[in-house]
Amino acid sequence: MTKSSNDARPLSGWVAPRRPDAECLEGAYVRLERLAPDQHAADLHRANSASDAIWDYLPYGPFASAAAYHRWAREVTQGGDPVFYAIQPRATGHFSGVASYLRISPEAGSIEVGHINFSPELQRSVAATEAIFLMMQWAFDAGYRRFEWKCDASNLGSRRAAQRYGFSFEGVFRQAAVVKGRNRDTAWFACIDAEWPALKEAFTAWLSPSNFDADGKQIERLGALTGLVRAASDPAL
Repeated sequence: MTKSSNDARPLSGWVAPRRPDAECLEGAYVRLERLAPDQHAADLHRANSASDAIWDYLPYGPFASAAAYHRWAREVTQGGDPVFYAIQPRATGHFSGVASYLRISPEAGSIEVGHINFSPELQRSVAATEAIFLMMQWAFDAGYRRFEWKCDASNLGSRRAAQRYGFSFEGVFRQAAVVKGRNRDTAWFACIDAEWPALKEAFTAWLSPSNFDADGKQIERLGALTGLVRAASDPAL
């Protein structure tokens, strides 16, 4: 159980935030562009083709061809929720992952990051971490109060990533879905606006060039920095 962050206090002056509208999110290591099938699908399919395992916990994929991936990308970019971004590390110039905003609820001030699919070349990179940071930063700067992360409870890699990024564990919803013919229990994580200033400071410190030695290895771990902020840790880790 997480510690309660508040009671039924009134939200004086709070205004519902706008829906995601940024065409690009720019960082020092990465650039995120609104997913456009004609511009991004071929490059993303190339990167994704390095491993079918990246699709194990997603309800779609893998895709046998760039054309099949293009069709999927066209379908998921038709509506206003989810809102997908293609991720381009500056070091490579190639698009090598996607993530989206979803379950967008301005009236509650709640938004989720999901459909995260990082190709092998993007995984465990500074660019991948900065991509999540940029999406988190946009949400809180826009006025959202709650930023969620949900994943298959058996996906310990995703649970580990959520905790590293500063999301607090909130529990497991049992038998929440059926994905690719398998039961899915869903692990819930979130961070809230009161935690954002300290989380932003943690990310900024970790992303600083001074946090990496001459070989590019981190000096301080992000999880150690965000651990000072999290309201609850995941008991499975």
